[in-house]
Amino acid sequence: MATAILDLEMSKLPPEIRVEERYSKALVLIRLHGKPIGQALLSLVGGHADGSQLRETLMNAAGENLWKNWLYDTLAWDERGPVQAMPLATVAVCTRDRPEDLRRCLDALMQNPDEGQEYLVIDNCPSTDATKEVVKNYPQVRYVREDVPGSSAARNRALREAKHEFVAFTDDDAAPDPNWLRSLLLNFSDPRVMCVTGLVMPLELETEAQEWFEWYSPHGRGFERRVFDGAQCNPLIVHLVGVSASMAVRKSLIDYIGLFDEALGAGTPTVGGEDCELFARILRAGYCIVYEPRALSWHRHRRTWEELRKTLQGYGIGVYAFWTRLFVINREFSVPLLAWGWLRYKQIPELIASLRKQPDAVPRDLLWAQFRGCFSGPMAYFASRKLLQKIKGSNE
Repeated sequence: MATAILDLEMSKLPPEIRVEERYSKALVLIRLHGKPIGQALLSLVGGHADGSQLRETLMNAAGENLWKNWLYDTLAWDERGPVQAMPLATVAVCTRDRPEDLRRCLDALMQNPDEGQEYLVIDNCPSTDATKEVVKNYPQVRYVREDVPGSSAARNRALREAKHEFVAFTDDDAAPDPNWLRSLLLNFSDPRVMCVTGLVMPLELETEAQEWFEWYSPHGRGFERRVFDGAQCNPLIVHLVGVSASMAVRKSLIDYIGLFDEALGAGTPTVGGEDCELFARILRAGYCIVYEPRALSWHRHRRTWEELRKTLQGYGIGVYAFWTRLFVINREFSVPLLAWGWLRYKQIPELIASLRKQPDAVPRDLLWAQFRGCFSGPMAYFASRKLLQKIKGSNE
């Protein structure tokens, strides 16, 4: 059964909820004065919920965060510190052969206020001219073609092409909120902040695969702003930091941290891991990363079960490829402890629950897919490095 997606403001709740009758529940993003403060799963009968049920469900779900943010608003206190002048930024969308997703993403970006930002679309190893044709409909957007395959190569090209110091990245299957860019940029007042990530909510939950993805591996990291300080936290534990589908970095990180590792990421044998690797490198160098839930974006999860299985397998490959780089290149010899912790405290309990057919246990085929990915991750990293050398050698 599909789940409706609602976006509601606590100070202006409607007298009732009425959506299509096929929905028996709704995932509600709860805002207070525009700021996301929580989410709730609302039960529906024939696509309907009355106002009292709605209000009670949302207040219970938001909990203390509702009153904390109400107090902040009343006192006009901003946890980000004094408001600074808005810096100029470049917004980059890296894409490959998904013109419909790209069109939705660009339509959403055009709703962000015009504050002098530059827009780039990096077309990564396209098989057709479809992306180029879509971009022609957006005169504010500059089209750039990058022929080295992989999301990291595309992001590195965006960093080199960007005219401004701050570069915000979104994926083509995401739809940023109108306040997305501003919310990311207002967190860079501290010069030690090298990267800001944002909240990612599901754009739709129409299929079983999308619902499982959101339940098992959501992109959102909660509704509390957090600062990850590399001088104080474990720089190798980065899964709480955020995701690259919604993030901004300083262009000058090229000088301090280096570019993305082009052997990691979608479009390469490693499938992923590039954002985790960059986050770890930023923190290991002693800089900070801010997670800012005001920077909201909506992500279209994969719709079919087969796509979900491939996604989770890819996550396994990406994580272990990232850890392989840490172990081999960076000599981080505590990496096996990370792998053991994941296996001991998450993967094995999930597998046992699945074998026992416990309620809400993760389907076995998804867990096996993830295990297969983990096993193949290290070799995928070496294969990706070798392939990258061959491609770059042939281009010279």
